[in-house]
Amino acid sequence: MNRIPIWFDTDLGVDDAVALLSIGKLPNLDLRGISAVAGNAELCRTFENARNVCHLAGIHVPVYPGAEHPLFVPLHTAPLVHGENGVGEVELPPSPAPKETKPAWDALYEAAKAAEGELQVIAVGPLTNLAIAFGKYPELKTLLKRILIMGGAAKGGNVTPAAEFNIYGDPHAAQMVFRAGVPVVMCGLDVTMKAYLTPAEVDEIGGRGTPVCRFFHDSNQLALKFFERITAPGLCCHDTCPVLFLSCPELFSGEEAGVYVETRGTVTLGKTVTDLWSDKQFADRHVFVVLDVDRNRFAAKVRELLLAY
Repeated sequence: MNRIPIWFDTDLGVDDAVALLSIGKLPNLDLRGISAVAGNAELCRTFENARNVCHLAGIHVPVYPGAEHPLFVPLHTAPLVHGENGVGEVELPPSPAPKETKPAWDALYEAAKAAEGELQVIAVGPLTNLAIAFGKYPELKTLLKRILIMGGAAKGGNVTPAAEFNIYGDPHAAQMVFRAGVPVVMCGLDVTMKAYLTPAEVDEIGGRGTPVCRFFHDSNQLALKFFERITAPGLCCHDTCPVLFLSCPELFSGEEAGVYVETRGTVTLGKTVTDLWSDKQFADRHVFVVLDVDRNRFAAKVRELLLAY
């Protein structure tokens, strides 16, 4: 099997944890490194959360600290969904691994060079680390094969009527990443709100009783309550979408598009403007916007991966 070299960039909260746990059981993905960024919680929490989830799951890769705040806007966290600690107020055993001190953007650049153009980045938080990396290492855009993000929406938003949380969290960084010229897969709210587990499926996984399955169940109770309040059908596994798109693309469908991130608006700050349904097309159309998912097959795959722990 030809394994795909990947880098995981995360503001590790509860849905990021599901994505990371899924990576750990996908044999066709070769995880080369993890970078933490502020987003769902402060960097001091997301960095430790990533380290601790790796320890819990037996994932032995280095975790690097990244940006503590967005490029030009204030940091907004999401305690209503992820808890103050980022993992639903569950206390994880601390990782005994030595703490990496190399900045995330330097580590990513070195990994991209080592992978000789084959590295694919899965980014599931604000895109600050990637933007800094592109600014410091202009040649990085020639070293990455593709960037798969959880972020944005062709229609609507969840933090404002126009913007999704990760893009709104650092719109200027997102615009830099979309403009870098690297092919992008955008798994936005259009697909991630359809990629859910029912409460019964969440309970089924938790009922397995292993440390990972108990963590998954317990850490997602705040998120389940949040989604119930917005009448979502279950636990939306937002950040697992780009992971499974890379590993199992047959579960998804979408269209090539041009995407522009609004950085100057007030009502529309952070909006991912696409030309999917416009007579006017952007000159640059290097983004694949994922729009739909086979929910039943997606849920079955997530259950399979988590129950393998």
